[in-house]
Amino acid sequence: MNVTLDQHKFFFERYGMTERDLERYLAAALSAGGEYADLYFEYLTSTSLMVDESMVKTASQGISAGCGVRVVAGERTGYAYTDDLAPDKILHAARTAALIASGPAKTPVVGEHRKPPRSLYPVALPTADSEITSKVDLVMRADRAARAYDPRIREVRAGYADEVRNILVVGSDGTLEEDSQPLARLNVSCIAKSDDNSARGTYGGGGRVTLDFFSGEKTPEFFASEAARQSIIQLDAREAPAGEMEVVLGPGWPGILLHEAIGHGLEADFNRKKTSAFAGLLGKRVASEKCTVVDNGTLPNRRGSINVDDEGAPTQNTVLIEKGVLKGYLSDKLSARLMGMADTGNGRRESYEHIPMPRMTNTYMLAGEEDPQDIIRSVKQGVYAANFGGGQVDITNGKFVFSASEAYLIEDGQITAPLRNTTLIGNGPDVLTRVSMVGNDLKLDEGVGTCGKDGQAVPVGVGIPTLKVDRITVGGTAKREPARDYMK
Repeated sequence: MNVTLDQHKFFFERYGMTERDLERYLAAALSAGGEYADLYFEYLTSTSLMVDESMVKTASQGISAGCGVRVVAGERTGYAYTDDLAPDKILHAARTAALIASGPAKTPVVGEHRKPPRSLYPVALPTADSEITSKVDLVMRADRAARAYDPRIREVRAGYADEVRNILVVGSDGTLEEDSQPLARLNVSCIAKSDDNSARGTYGGGGRVTLDFFSGEKTPEFFASEAARQSIIQLDAREAPAGEMEVVLGPGWPGILLHEAIGHGLEADFNRKKTSAFAGLLGKRVASEKCTVVDNGTLPNRRGSINVDDEGAPTQNTVLIEKGVLKGYLSDKLSARLMGMADTGNGRRESYEHIPMPRMTNTYMLAGEEDPQDIIRSVKQGVYAANFGGGQVDITNGKFVFSASEAYLIEDGQITAPLRNTTLIGNGPDVLTRVSMVGNDLKLDEGVGTCGKDGQAVPVGVGIPTLKVDRITVGGTAKREPARDYMK
């Protein structure tokens, strides 16, 4: 059964909090001076299951709760948190954050104001025993389907995880927002073996969905078959060619290249500190005129979507690059204030233990006009990258390294042999200028992305249509810069 939880009631009813209590906590946070303070309450319930060797090897359920208090004074931030929601513990955290920030001037607390709530996703009732049985059945079905795909599938691991994160954000600027955010994911990993080779395939999906999602088109059998297919194909793959050549990126998950090579460089904190390759380039051409890139946190049920961000601001559809011209950055409250720009609703944090920072939601390139088959036919000799395993980027210069988990040779306009050990190496801003064809087949990923930044992980979405990059370095070796991000 799915329900939409009544807004602004969860924490008040469970912990007996009142708006007077919230005002007291904020006053304590501003007691040593400060321009702004906020409280971030979180109550998280989660379930995790893993099947290996056709047996449930791990199963866990958990509950965590806490409150983080932030005080901002100029560019200084004081932050403290507690996993005990007793009033004296929250007051202690508030006073600690106040002393860390030690701002020069007090700011009065503004009376709370509420906005009409949005509902981008259904929220399930707390897990019952019957649902645990259903979740075990999902992963066991995935295990059976993967093993039945081909006798060369020797090892299978299937996992399921879900959570419901209840948050309450209260700010001294009058912000008062509560949200209940579901998240679910099913993942399957296979190892195929032949006489002289072995290969791995991984696939999965989900989003801000309930258990019913896996009874539709995206069943455990769908994800298992795709993981098995990838591993079998890799058994006969040849070594990737090395050198600079044309590359066609497939639709959907290959959008992690966009996320890594471009997205992080457009987060406002990097640009405020002038450590991004895109700093100071607003209004300038940074990509081919065929490229329009957006970050959209309002797509229903998508993994990267949220009704409000972790500072209580509504998410939105932000145009980052329009027909090749840089139009904007992704901001949180702090960056918006310091840079004199609008808050785009991209302030996100991993949990109550972490400060918010500008982060992506669902970042993707809009569809173009070309037929995907025409794009492939236009390539004399090159590589088609259908899936990626992960990547790294150096924000300061845009250099990236990506590993393609599924790639093929393109010969005379035809996709031919599968390739192994395919690595793409390049520079994000430079690659965007080399995009010469963009397909009409925009696809978002299946709902598996987790983005890392400064030690914090948050769920995100990515996507692209089929697109052609005229020149990019394939294969070879490259010295990897320290990882700023990792998508998995």
